[in-house]
Amino acid sequence: MGINFGIIGCGMIANFHAEAIKRIRGAKITACYDTFPAGADKYAEAQGCTAYHKLEEMLADPNVDAVSICTPSGSHMDPAVAAANAGKHVVVEKPLEITLKRCDNIINACKKNKVKLCTIMPSRFGGANMALKEAIDSGRFGKLTLGDTYVKWWRSQEYYDSGGWRGTWDLDGGGAYMNQAIHNVDLLYWFMGDVAEVCGVTDTLAHKRIEVEDVGVATVRFKNGALGVLEATTACFPGLLKKTEIHGSEGTVIVEQDDILRWEFAKKDRKDNNIRKKFSPKGENTGGAADPKAISYQGHLDQLKDFIDAIQNNRKPLVDGEEGRKSVEIILAIYYSSHSGKRISLPLKKDPPLKFLKK
Repeated sequence: MGINFGIIGCGMIANFHAEAIKRIRGAKITACYDTFPAGADKYAEAQGCTAYHKLEEMLADPNVDAVSICTPSGSHMDPAVAAANAGKHVVVEKPLEITLKRCDNIINACKKNKVKLCTIMPSRFGGANMALKEAIDSGRFGKLTLGDTYVKWWRSQEYYDSGGWRGTWDLDGGGAYMNQAIHNVDLLYWFMGDVAEVCGVTDTLAHKRIEVEDVGVATVRFKNGALGVLEATTACFPGLLKKTEIHGSEGTVIVEQDDILRWEFAKKDRKDNNIRKKFSPKGENTGGAADPKAISYQGHLDQLKDFIDAIQNNRKPLVDGEEGRKSVEIILAIYYSSHSGKRISLPLKKDPPLKFLKK
């Protein structure tokens, strides 16, 4: 069974979806829509699909089986809910949405209409990260003790000035945490388990004319008792590769971008040398550290393959709506901690009382 996709929102990230979809056997883009008709027309010409100037018309197209929501972060809910109500399977670019209430509206609409939902978190599908997850699940770390992740990137002032939605609470939903570091927030709880509490500090230090943070530091206590650190910035020139460090009583693994810098365990395994060799540093990938266009579509490709398989075999995607919601919850807790000066316990029963949160 082939899967035909409709693209909603024809900006930069939609091109990564297109590059991924065209490389999946049986999948293709058949339609697109954008609030700016000229944007849809241009994308349709490039991708060889039908441009729609009204969303309801695209969602009524029987040749569309699933949609990819590629609009700004704070405008994911409306098209996602509309697509679910039209019986389309739904892919949502990160973050799922920018408040818990809006995330829940998407999740509930997809459940009600019995369609599949996934949140784009391509870092989970990287080979090094999957090897690390397997080592954790097989108990090689002993007791997990410390999990840290660092996203020390650079974004120029021109980056924020290039789109009216960038750096705004209403449409970006936050800054370095919600827009850039959310992938590593997702990775860290995937590795370490659910978060029990956070204590965070955020600020805007290097950029003008933005409402959101460009620097943030947070400490984390996981439900299993382990501790951790989440650092996020777009104010670190020239931009460094993102890094995740997982430690336990019997092991340490450090992953930088898609490379393994350290892979050491008290109990050796015959596969260890092969893993070190396979994921040894190549020095070829800047990973978007300074340029958001400099990421690979490979993660999208692997995740969309998983999503299509989930549709065809009627199972949950690896990163479904509930999984996508967790990273938003953690980040909102960091913002709440920063603005209140308090430690914040999770799970949050509802959106924190922050005046800038979109309703």
